[in-house]
Amino acid sequence: MLGIHSLWLFVLSCLMLNITPGPDTAYIVGRSVQIGWRGGVAAALGISTGCLVHVFAAAIGLSALLAASSMAFTAVKWIGAAYLVYAGIRMLLARAPATATDAGIAPRAMSLRQVFWQGALTNALNPKVALFFLAFLPQFVDADAAGKALAFIVLGLIFIATGTAWNLGMAAFAAKAAGRIRQSGRALLWLNRALGAMFVTLGVRVAMMQAR
Repeated sequence: MLGIHSLWLFVLSCLMLNITPGPDTAYIVGRSVQIGWRGGVAAALGISTGCLVHVFAAAIGLSALLAASSMAFTAVKWIGAAYLVYAGIRMLLARAPATATDAGIAPRAMSLRQVFWQGALTNALNPKVALFFLAFLPQFVDADAAGKALAFIVLGLIFIATGTAWNLGMAAFAAKAAGRIRQSGRALLWLNRALGAMFVTLGVRVAMMQAR
């Protein structure tokens, strides 16, 4: 169908890749602990949205352009690195709330939007994610298939669906296990700083990436 082959192997690969801990896992767990299950859901959906951008980019050839053009790669790399470092520094410089209540419930609606877009932009502006989809998806599509773009989209959606399901379950588990942490404004502050340090580190790593 659509030139897709070894679908079972693709699904198995998706599951293995999605359960492997990484920066996305740390971000989802951190926001689940900090805000609760809704924060984890917002983080997971944001990350999935960022991945969706790369899936459609791979389908229409933008990822190929990114891989082939040193200038395009460099531009996306520096934009992504700058965003990550900026977001990380903001989290590192955040002050502790006056009370544990101030850290949690009151600003939740606005915070959830920020969590979502932070996750989405972190993925969408990361050229490493674009190159991953460009290298991974074509392995399961016939070279002479007529509808390669649609095949890329179908495979990408499968990857995102399995990842989102895993991430939502992880968010629920992390949120349930961290009830006491959310009652401590100081613990939330240091968790936010840890996430900030992770963002800055990712930004530096993205900035050091080389086009291949």
